[in-house]
Amino acid sequence: MKYFRLLRVSLFRKKIRTSLTIGSFAIAMLLFGLLVIIRIAFNQGVEVAGADRLIVMNRVTFVQPLPLSYRNRIAAMHAVKEVTFATWFGGIYQDERNFFPQFAVDVDTWRQMYPEYKISDAEWNAFAEDRQGAIVGEGTAKRFGWKIGDRIPIKGAIFTGDWQFNIHGIYKGARPADDTTQFWFHWDYLNESLRVGSYWRDKPGWYVVKLANPDDAVSVVKKIDDTFGNSSDETKTDTEAAFAASFVKQTGNIELILMAVGGVVFFTLLLVTGNTMAIAVRERTPELAILKALGYSNRFILFYVLAESVSIALLGGMLGIGLAKVVTLGGSPVPSMLPLFYLPMSQVLVGIVVAVAIGGLAGLIPAVSASRLRVVEALRKI
Repeated sequence: MKYFRLLRVSLFRKKIRTSLTIGSFAIAMLLFGLLVIIRIAFNQGVEVAGADRLIVMNRVTFVQPLPLSYRNRIAAMHAVKEVTFATWFGGIYQDERNFFPQFAVDVDTWRQMYPEYKISDAEWNAFAEDRQGAIVGEGTAKRFGWKIGDRIPIKGAIFTGDWQFNIHGIYKGARPADDTTQFWFHWDYLNESLRVGSYWRDKPGWYVVKLANPDDAVSVVKKIDDTFGNSSDETKTDTEAAFAASFVKQTGNIELILMAVGGVVFFTLLLVTGNTMAIAVRERTPELAILKALGYSNRFILFYVLAESVSIALLGGMLGIGLAKVVTLGGSPVPSMLPLFYLPMSQVLVGIVVAVAIGGLAGLIPAVSASRLRVVEALRKI
């Protein structure tokens, strides 16, 4: 601490340049934080997928349903603990841009399949008793200002018509990465509204299977697909993580473009910042020579220059990554595209470590040069 004043004076010897260097580093680390947020948003389903859950869908395409009779046949298989099902609704609330996932679910089994979604027993029971009842995630409820007791009109796109739903509960996620944008309602309400003989009548969109032991996933996947392999509705079964990853691939080009452009800007900012820091050290060669002439060792000069470089990087890194964290507090600016928008504290710490590491690397060469400086040669430049 006794050298802190010397370090502080050196840092703010040229206040404008130091401030601009810190600002450049802050912008770079802000961009780093935003890139992390985007990566987490695109991969949210993969990261929180249940290791013991399988998704069974129609082999042809996700939008084609499966017979309701498959439920009991899957439930009877070895190692299968629970089975539930759902159908994608795809309705429109007020405007097509107001996208959020809407699922017609099996009320009797859906809640047990997803224990990470937290909701009170009273709210769930009220939902179960009302044919037009609905449960909504807190993210979507906050987005539209919905509350329990509201009646929500949704215009059907796949299932045409004007649908009315009564909100009886708002669920929360047990983990920050859990999806709280979903909207659930009774599959029976949807099914009974369809005319007898229609394509979707008595056919869920997909099944979710919970295993007694996640190690049985491979054998159960094969068993399910082999069982329905020669039927008119063949299945394609995947682990929930693989299923989520398939959706990520559909938007992978968007993620790649964002990450590539952001990465180039981030790298460029760091090069500019590192160069500025190196120039600042070189300009102070005579001052460093005077310190050595006063008796300070080569090791002291080495760590002194490194400390200055790391301090600038640390200040800029903390400022930038802090701004990135603040940005997430207001929620996602594009909830239809990036419903999950947050920066975990673990990544905040990673960002600070990255900033310090880059600061150290940027100052290493100038610091080594300064430590090897010959006093007589340096003083000639005064």
